[in-house]
Amino acid sequence: YGPGRYDERYEQQGQDYPLGFVRWTEQRNFEAVLEAMRVGQLHVNELITHRIPFDSAGEAYGRLLHDPGALGIVIEYSDGDAKEQNKTPLLRTTTPLHDSHYAGKCGVALIGAGNFSKMVLAPALAKTPARLKYVAARTNGAAAAHIARKYGFEQASTDLDAILADKDVTAVFIATTHNSHPALVCKALDAGKHVFVEKPLAIDERGLDQVVAAVRRHPELHLMVGFNRRFSPHTLKIRELLAGRVEPLAMTMTVNAGFIPPEHWTQDPERGGGRIIGEGCHFIDLLSFLAGSPVVTVSAQMMGGSGPAREDRMSILLGFADGSVGSLHYFANGSKSYPKETLEIFEGGRVIRMENFRTTTGFGCRGFGSFRTWRQDKGHRAEIAAFVERLSSGGAPLIPFEQIVNVTKASFAAVEAARSGKVMRI
Repeated sequence: YGPGRYDERYEQQGQDYPLGFVRWTEQRNFEAVLEAMRVGQLHVNELITHRIPFDSAGEAYGRLLHDPGALGIVIEYSDGDAKEQNKTPLLRTTTPLHDSHYAGKCGVALIGAGNFSKMVLAPALAKTPARLKYVAARTNGAAAAHIARKYGFEQASTDLDAILADKDVTAVFIATTHNSHPALVCKALDAGKHVFVEKPLAIDERGLDQVVAAVRRHPELHLMVGFNRRFSPHTLKIRELLAGRVEPLAMTMTVNAGFIPPEHWTQDPERGGGRIIGEGCHFIDLLSFLAGSPVVTVSAQMMGGSGPAREDRMSILLGFADGSVGSLHYFANGSKSYPKETLEIFEGGRVIRMENFRTTTGFGCRGFGSFRTWRQDKGHRAEIAAFVERLSSGGAPLIPFEQIVNVTKASFAAVEAARSGKVMRI
């Protein structure tokens, strides 16, 4: 350890501390120890109390727990094991974990083994009739294997090329860091796979242009972005209530987003794109979906003061092609005791209010008082189930690609409008 530990700019982006400022960084500490071992200044053999064959590895952990004389334990491979280990990097090739329980039309691979994959995507996929082929992670094979075992995927892997070459894989689900989305989407489309990618589709115009070009090359393939809130039963109930409306909507979405440290990767414009592009796009899509109309103008204002994370305290005003207006208040400086997501819609002498995707209440809505679900339902399971069903049965994309592009551009425009003070046109 040393300076640089837990600093993402140092560990992930390679931004070193100047030698005159910090002499012993995490990396230089490590190099010094290795060099001391190489030249014989640091003797580690005396620290080794046990050498245990790989076949008896369980004994090593038993000694660690119960033998007070155990200090350094080395697990030794036989010559054959060592040669095999040197031949193929650990977890590069796939490891069968389950026999397939379904040989249907839709075989899926989940790329990314972070919390969202573990807590949301994998459980939702496990409830569909899809054939669960792979969980893949570039650097965390153990996490991929854990998810695969828990939810019934056939294999875990770190080899994306092998996954994309597998003819049994129909669709790829991408849940990696935001800056990696465009390249992975393009690679999967070019391999002939349908794609479900978690938001955002891209964090800048360059990445979006790459995806647009790939979609044009493969118009027969589906590209879906995880705008799950439009699949919530509360959203669908509101759409039902608004059917046949005779005037534009006035919508206010308040997001009590919660604090995330400025150094977190989602706040990094190079990796996460910032919270408006990375997460605020959810709510732009929701308002656009309810209006049934694309965003045409965007203005925004962020809170005053200084600091790298001002973008997560922002008000955004959206103008839609049908004359509707949407106000999105995205604030990271609120109380945890206040609802996280609140939507209010004014139209035709009535008001519809939705709170936390658990309760929707009507004011002046003839024949409607309230709609409740026993738990918060943001639409994740319905979204995944609908996507798998659409790929299996055929039909048009669940979200037209031009809508996805419009929402993505509106998120870019919101950040630019807040920085420049200009009204942006989409």
